[in-house]
Amino acid sequence: MCYWKQWRRPRTRIANLLKLGTSQRHAILTGISRKGYWRLSKTLATQTGMTNEWLEQQGLLSIRQLWMRVQGYA
Repeated sequence: MCYWKQWRRPRTRIANLLKLGTSQRHAILTGISRKGYWRLSKTLATQTGMTNEWLEQQGLLSIRQLWMRVQGYA
């Protein structure tokens, strides 16, 4: 959740989740939550906003795809 750490303030977290297409209710509840990064990564708001496609557009590599390529599955 490196993006979540970069979005330090709750206002920034809520605004960015809304830009990513998360519903307003879920964005607010997740943005003001005091739970840890690992736990918030499993919430509906982060999973609907920060999809694998979005992360690929940001330039992140998929460890699963790299592993499958090395093992000869892909």
